[in-house]
Amino acid sequence: MKKFFFLFLMTAFIAVSAQETANRFFYDLTFKPKKDSARTERVMMILDITKDKSIYRDYTMVAQDSILKIQVEAMQKSGVFKDISKMVTMPKFSEKVYKFYPEMKVQYVERISSGFTPVNIGYNDDAKMDWKISAEKAKIGSYNAQKATTEFGGRKWIAWFSSEIPLQDGPYKFHGLPGLIVKIEDEGSNYIWELKGNKKVENFNETTYLESISPGGNGGKVQEVSREKFEKTFADYKKDPFASARPMLRPEMMSQKIPGSDLTIGEMVKQQEKMMKDFYGANNNPIEVATPAPKGKK
Repeated sequence: MKKFFFLFLMTAFIAVSAQETANRFFYDLTFKPKKDSARTERVMMILDITKDKSIYRDYTMVAQDSILKIQVEAMQKSGVFKDISKMVTMPKFSEKVYKFYPEMKVQYVERISSGFTPVNIGYNDDAKMDWKISAEKAKIGSYNAQKATTEFGGRKWIAWFSSEIPLQDGPYKFHGLPGLIVKIEDEGSNYIWELKGNKKVENFNETTYLESISPGGNGGKVQEVSREKFEKTFADYKKDPFASARPMLRPEMMSQKIPGSDLTIGEMVKQQEKMMKDFYGANNNPIEVATPAPKGKK
């Protein structure tokens, strides 16, 4: 009996120890969504850092994860459909950027659809950041920071890093300085990230609830392609998000009512199509205005 109890305790300890903890850094991002306008918008982005990688993404959906879980489970229980898009605030950015330690492999990922199945496609960014560290120092929030500059994605960037946080990481793809980047902006102030806080996330799971219940399950594996192929595939998807699903949408299916709703499947598809086109059309001022030529080409 004592041996059994000891084995039980060891198993429980291993299970608890396997729970991952992340350091979550909150970045306030101020950006100009339109090239020809000075109007700015703001959104909270997060950088989740674990022992073997970091994940950068929009915090909007992560923040609403528990609310969405309650809503979806209630719908499943009652059998009454509700339009989730009307219940939540949509994110401003859809990408995820992974950096894998210790080699700092950078992977850029977007989620598209293949028919009705969500698919993650991504590319590896091998571009090196040539930082020029200045002697200039400043206080950024509560951190003592030092200035550095680089050129990346067709823009010139000014960064402030703090060696008080000994992590060679930062928002988006930025990394490689001897301390966490606490503020970074391009010369035209199109994009400005500033660190606003951080916390430990116990029992961390990088997959949101909606990603976990999607047909791909657990967020789905990433299909790695060349950057050239990624850019073309994603550009085609943004033009017509339902292109791969449309051949499956038979007229008899489109006229069917959604259980627990007054909407037909066709009406729901039109609503979703408009929402996605509005989402992708809201920003024509990308972070990177120039991409590196494919390897072997100039």
